[in-house]
Amino acid sequence: MRALMRVAHVKKMAVLLAGLVLAGCSSHSATHRSHHGFASAATDPFAGKGSPIYKGAQIPFGGGEYQVGNAYQVAGRWYTPREQPGYDKTGVASWYGEAFHRRKTSNGEWFDMNTLTAAHATLPLPSYALVTNLDNNRQVVVRINDRGPFVGSRVIDLSKRAADELGYRARGKAHVRVKLIGPAPSDDSMAHMLAMNDAMHRGASMNQLVAMSNDVNAAAPATAVAAAQPKALPFAKAAPQAQVQQAQYTPPAPAQMAYIVRVGVYHDLGNASTAYQQLQSFGPTRIVKAVGANGPLYRVEMGPLDNQADGEAALNTALGEGFEGARLVTTEPLQISMK
Repeated sequence: MRALMRVAHVKKMAVLLAGLVLAGCSSHSATHRSHHGFASAATDPFAGKGSPIYKGAQIPFGGGEYQVGNAYQVAGRWYTPREQPGYDKTGVASWYGEAFHRRKTSNGEWFDMNTLTAAHATLPLPSYALVTNLDNNRQVVVRINDRGPFVGSRVIDLSKRAADELGYRARGKAHVRVKLIGPAPSDDSMAHMLAMNDAMHRGASMNQLVAMSNDVNAAAPATAVAAAQPKALPFAKAAPQAQVQQAQYTPPAPAQMAYIVRVGVYHDLGNASTAYQQLQSFGPTRIVKAVGANGPLYRVEMGPLDNQADGEAALNTALGEGFEGARLVTTEPLQISMK
């Protein structure tokens, strides 16, 4: 799946890799499988024992250097990174996650499996690309900031989150179309990445996406709004909402379940508001007021989310932000709907 050292280091590993057979993963039931065919980052010769791991609470997004790089060889096959305007190819997509989480990418960024990023063998880093799952027509815009995959006919390696967006993580691989949007700014932000996806789901053209990719302050263009409602990214940055909402009971809907991360319960509204402010930029977050034995309580929650994968991603985010008591629960959405 992905190279976690700079291309200069790749050359140094050519001799070690010459005799390796990089077998493709037939499935991803083992989530620590790497895109090079090795069982984990620890045994992947590209990651190596010296591959840096980010130690902070919140993994930075973006910030890497622009890089094309020299030709390099992996398992007897040469790859030549280059500018490729109009790149548009179909092939197999794989994905990578826990084994490389928090490790440094080829252009100096940090890999976060819960963000919309990808690895490509030859496109400039970082770049934006539109990826379409040809099996179900789902689409996602990703930031390419790493090298890989190097197995068979695979053309791109998506993060765990991006694979979820395209609906193929459980299967491990998908037949996809990859269209290059263009260079991505080094000073990118999660809000910019999600705005591009929102614009794409609203029907933005490639020209509009190209224009947005060059403007880190861009919002979804008004001319791109289609009649259909945009697909809601589970961690799209939500508009500011009321700090405290009163839970309302309505009849249950047994057929539809939601996933909620219960971050914490606070007696003091100020403490709950602090937790809310820390998490709300990652996705739907709220404060629910409840009645306790000694007065009002304020419960901070992330969600509701409509599938377990998104719920687990939200839980990982809360834990990564230092909320050690966070837990994932399922509930019937209508019972906790906020009015």
